[in-house]
Amino acid sequence: MPGLLYLVATPIGNLEDITYRAVRILSEADLIACEDTRQSRKLLDHYDIHKPTISYHDHNEAERTEDLTARLVNGAVIALVSDAGMPLVSDPGYRLVRAAVEAGVPVVPIPGASATLTALAASGLPTDAFYFGGFLPAKPGQRAQVLETLAESEATLIFYEAPHRILEALESIETVLGPRPVVVARELTKIHEEFLRGTAAEIRAELESRDAVKGEITLLIGKATEPPADNRPIPEAVNALIQEGMPRMDAIKMVARRRGLSKRDVYDQVLNGK
Repeated sequence: MPGLLYLVATPIGNLEDITYRAVRILSEADLIACEDTRQSRKLLDHYDIHKPTISYHDHNEAERTEDLTARLVNGAVIALVSDAGMPLVSDPGYRLVRAAVEAGVPVVPIPGASATLTALAASGLPTDAFYFGGFLPAKPGQRAQVLETLAESEATLIFYEAPHRILEALESIETVLGPRPVVVARELTKIHEEFLRGTAAEIRAELESRDAVKGEITLLIGKATEPPADNRPIPEAVNALIQEGMPRMDAIKMVARRRGLSKRDVYDQVLNGK
């Protein structure tokens, strides 16, 4: 008979944020597949869990999937964990789950902490509809394009962001989406947990005043509202997007769409500098 694949949610910061069921499953599993065995060991030691572990991360996911699937087919009970939160959510594991499903191995989720829902609940932003987009692209042009595609969404937008890119991300939000409400949730459930609320420009100014920005960040953007009139000359509006890293023609298309003009009209004005 095939074994079982458990997807076990782990704490996103505070080690007490784990369910009784999750602790039991980790204690009973034949093997624990970890995004980082060193990180998971802190949790396992805290709960006095002594089970074999194996690394399963972005760089070995393809090759490890075959080995773990074979073990599952032969009856092994494997618990998959990420460094924090629910496995597969901006973390490795999709290939293993797909392989297990195709091999007829039961996949059982063990729910628990989630940075996305934790940040949303305490953000003060609307919770009736939300969109989770994982990590924003690192390249400014690609980041601006992603934000533009979501500009008319009526859902609260949620992303993860690295601390060394948060200032750039906030600048992109200000440029592409304007002064809508933004929340930066930092170090959730940890000692230095913090929620910064305001416009992208306001939060960026606050973070720029600090010596450094550290910790894990969840970035939330409020629903679209009626955008303020953009009275800048068209060439200036296009150039602002180009400065963000957006390709010239994409910037022209975006300004044309925002102002209800044809792409040719905007192109001609940019060309003539009017």
